[in-house]
Order: sequence, then C-alpha cells, then structure tokens
Amino acid sequence: MAGTCSILSFKSNFRTSWLVFDTHRGGNMSGKPFKRKHLAVRAEVNFVNAEEAKNLIAVEGYAVLDVRDRTQFERAHIKSCYHVPLFIENQDNDFGTIIKRQLHNNFAGLLFGLPFTKLNPEFVQSVKSQFSPQSKILLVCQEGLRSAVAANKLEQAGYGNIACITSGLQSAKPGTFDSVGSTELQNAGKAGLVTIQGKISAVLGTVLICAFLFITFFPDQAEKLFQLAPAS
Repeated sequence: MAGTCSILSFKSNFRTSWLVFDTHRGGNMSGKPFKRKHLAVRAEVNFVNAEEAKNLIAVEGYAVLDVRDRTQFERAHIKSCYHVPLFIENQDNDFGTIIKRQLHNNFAGLLFGLPFTKLNPEFVQSVKSQFSPQSKILLVCQEGLRSAVAANKLEQAGYGNIACITSGLQSAKPGTFDSVGSTELQNAGKAGLVTIQGKISAVLGTVLICAFLFITFFPDQAEKLFQLAPAS
C-alpha cells in the first residue's frame, strides 16, 4: 500500500517539536478508497540556561553529554560527564585537506588555538552505545551551536528527552557546575595567541600607568632620565 508522510515543525518557549502525519491508503468503502491517518509526536528539544540545566541534572536526573572537541574538553569539563565529540581532528592526507589544514593552522588555529576538525561519522553510533533512546540527555558545548546540531541528529535517531544549554558553557557563571580541568568552563574555548595578546596588553598597560605616575609625581627625576636618553 502506498502512503505519504508529512512533517510540521513548531517552536515556542525555546522548545522545538515535530509532528509527523503518516497517511496510508486503505481499502474501498462503498466503492470509494479511504485513507488512515496516524499522528505521533516525534521529539522535543528543550533549550535551557545554565541554572535550569543544573536543575535538570540534580532534580530530573539528566546525564551530561559533552560534544566539544578533545582540546576544549581537556581544558575544562563538567565533573562526571560523558564525552562524545561531534567533530574530531581531521588527519586526512589528501591534497585538498592538507592545503585546508595548513591555512587553518596559520590563521584560526594559531590565533584561537582551534584544531582542524571534521564531522564525527560515528557520533550517533557512539551515543547509542552509551545511552538508550529513552535516556534524559543534556547536551553541552562551548557556544551552543554544536549541541544544537547534535540534538538534531539524536532526535532523528529516536531520542526524545534532549536538552541543550542556550549559548553553551561560555554563558555559565563560575561555580554553576562542578568542573574538572585547568581553567573555568566559560574559558575553555580560549586559547592561541589571543590569550597571550591579552597578557601582553595587561603588562604594557601596567608599564604605561607606572610611567605616567612617575612623570606626574617626580617631574625633576623624569626630566633627568630624558636627558640621559640618547638623541635620535
């Protein structure tokens, strides 16, 4: 029997739901064909802030699944969480990938400490090996984008109790979650030259302030120092 399937998407209060209408052709009634319709709720993704996410873990028993790459996860992650990266380091050696990796490492990789990655082809299968479709899962990433993509993949795989932190771990205040790592959760995405640049700027700013105060309160000594400086 032939059939059709229609999907409608609704969004409200940061929740996304999909209604699936499955229509099958039936037999004949009074010489006229009739149709059977089935209505089912496919999935719902719950978008919450960091405080609400903390409540989901403590009260409702949600398990935390971190989908960030390995480097960010190692810098800081929520204690006792699971880790299945949505993107993995791309170590392919075809000519096109080598060129892209070199460009990435000289710009985004150098400035921000971001690894050159590709979509993890085993992501859904790895999640299935650790969680049943009925599991309550809180997906977390650094900015909230990867967790939203991961939620879409998992709901298509039949997971119906998925939550994500809006804006990711970078929006979490220090102390919101018990964490493990060398830095705070909200800073785990910061690396590369941008972090060094911040430290250099702080040092230069301190030196300039000290020089200004010295000239202001000890003008005679400052003038003598300027006289000792070689003329250009």
